[in-house]
Amino acid sequence: MSIDLERFHQTFFEESFEGLQAMEAALLGLDPGAPDAETINTIFRAAHSIKGGAGTFGFSAIAEFTHVLETLLDEVRSGERDPSQELIDLVLRSVDVLRDMLEAARDGQTVSSAGPVHDALQAMLLGDSGPAEEAAPAAAEASLPADGRACWHIDFRPKPDMMLYGNDPLRILKELGRLGETRVRLLSDGLPGFAELDPEKCHLAWQVELSTDAAEHEIRDLFAWVEDDCDLIIRRQGQAAEPSPAVVADEPGAAAARDQAAALPPQAAAPGAQAAAAPQAETPKAAASPARSPARESSSVRVAVEKIDTLINLVGELVITQSMLEQTAAGLDPVINEKLLNGLAELDRNTRHLQEAVMSTRMLPVDFVFSRFPRVVRDTATRLGKKVNLEMSGEGAELDKSLIEKITDPLNHIVRNAIDHGIESAADRKASGKPQTATIRLSAWHQGGYIAIQVSDDGRGLNREKILHKAREAGMNVSDAMPDAEVWPLIFAPGLSTAAEVTDISGRGVGMDVVRKNIQSLGGNVDIESVAGEGTKVTIRLPLTLAILDGMSVRVDEEIYILPLSSVIESLQPGSRELKSMAGETCVLRVRGEFLPLLSVRRFFGLPDSGVPLEESIIVIVEAEGRQVALIVDELVGQQQVVIKSLEQNYKRVAGVSGATILGDGRVALIVDVGDLVRTRNLASAA
Repeated sequence: MSIDLERFHQTFFEESFEGLQAMEAALLGLDPGAPDAETINTIFRAAHSIKGGAGTFGFSAIAEFTHVLETLLDEVRSGERDPSQELIDLVLRSVDVLRDMLEAARDGQTVSSAGPVHDALQAMLLGDSGPAEEAAPAAAEASLPADGRACWHIDFRPKPDMMLYGNDPLRILKELGRLGETRVRLLSDGLPGFAELDPEKCHLAWQVELSTDAAEHEIRDLFAWVEDDCDLIIRRQGQAAEPSPAVVADEPGAAAARDQAAALPPQAAAPGAQAAAAPQAETPKAAASPARSPARESSSVRVAVEKIDTLINLVGELVITQSMLEQTAAGLDPVINEKLLNGLAELDRNTRHLQEAVMSTRMLPVDFVFSRFPRVVRDTATRLGKKVNLEMSGEGAELDKSLIEKITDPLNHIVRNAIDHGIESAADRKASGKPQTATIRLSAWHQGGYIAIQVSDDGRGLNREKILHKAREAGMNVSDAMPDAEVWPLIFAPGLSTAAEVTDISGRGVGMDVVRKNIQSLGGNVDIESVAGEGTKVTIRLPLTLAILDGMSVRVDEEIYILPLSSVIESLQPGSRELKSMAGETCVLRVRGEFLPLLSVRRFFGLPDSGVPLEESIIVIVEAEGRQVALIVDELVGQQQVVIKSLEQNYKRVAGVSGATILGDGRVALIVDVGDLVRTRNLASAA
């Protein structure tokens, strides 16, 4: 049967990249002075799985490189080699090389050789009395027969679904033939009746006698990529039958199965015992397959993002349709149409629950972003000769997948900037009474309809005088009287850098302005707090999703605008005593002892003047980026859930607008970008 393996490539690449991420995290947490066995096993298993998959799918360059890496890791796992800092650094470099090789293979490009890293791995293997491959045959030499060959008994029982994952048992048997002389016996004790036969499943098993001078690990390598899909026993002639470590490791119930097998008489555990037994004998299943464990059902399924996006779009259209029905039914007599209105109310509840459930499929924990920063901090600090410790919290807070993908680069730049600019050298920290090892904290938490991600450090803090000096050099209109809250955001100005020299990390004055633009393009904002000598905090706030939001509908002239409900503080109708004029036409609103700038939505969007006195208007107080503004509107229409449509993709970027939505009557309403309004400098001319 011919199987198209290419359809499994995507799964292989996804699992391989996840394996590399697990390797990297484990390596960064590995203490050379007190290595943890489970951590080492995690690193080894990831490399082992990648090698097996690469061999199965024909990515020979990847399989060859990973085999050398796996050999080195196996020496660490067996205790033959200590996990020195030099070894950890080399394996981290190997992870980078593997990532590049996998990306090239995934994109259909030529996979380049591992080059210097491959040579470094080989050199490290040869550095201690030769590689592991040379030691294994020597150890077994004592048991070799006179002709120089050992006889191995192999019990190979594929699980029914083995071929569904692209594995071919016959190919493995052919590979065994290349190692030496084989005698193969076919076992059909598990063969079902003809009606139950499934052509896509494996119902057979094999017993093999192999005469070879190859080492045991070379035989086991042939089964490396099917270790989770078969029951396997490999033993040398005269050796007690033991389940393969590849079978019992990390499998629920494996220990119990092993104990049960150990309790059986030798003839029951030996290969072929079941076939040789009398038909009427009652043989426990464990005797036929001592290492077999209960099948585990997968708790997750991989679904293409495009399918989820399509589902979300359909749910969005359902929300719009439900809103149209609700608006149409608003004019019906509630007594005559009671059943219809009750049904629509139930539809509204179910639609909301469906929308929340579907949206949750796109939500991922921010740990998907955070997990890469231990490596970023380690590499950057090492390059700069600084000692930095990373602390993370709130990794379980969830965010839309599209936002997670786009927030990585801005966070990466902020963290690297903190290490380069904010963190002092160990000597300077010691002189100022600080611990020589600095701390960077990466944290996340939910805040209303937003998620906040904060990068903080205990470094020197921002230099106010230097920022103002650089701003003046750049021709910016600044003054020494500016409050800190207005000085710190100047570092986001294009071309402004306080670095003393240009490095490959920073100093060119590009990056921080791009960081803010990227965050703002996602509907978020970024704030900075800093205290000289104590450190800096950079806080990013992002909407949880870019698909659906709860909004407040307001009318201005004949237009309907949507204000994000998470930004709305309160609404009121002002009295003449609360309205104050300042500096000519500038008007402010006094609310509980605080003065808030007024902004007319009508004038901001260029609508004709209504002539209605300010005292008769409706005021909606909104907040963004830590500041509040009082918006002047004509009427509050109500609260509703709206589906966000990108205005930029379908038209162009419009100031003060973050998107659009379709109302129940079919009209298009603009979604107000509250952050953009708050950032409006010339509030006086708009009020």
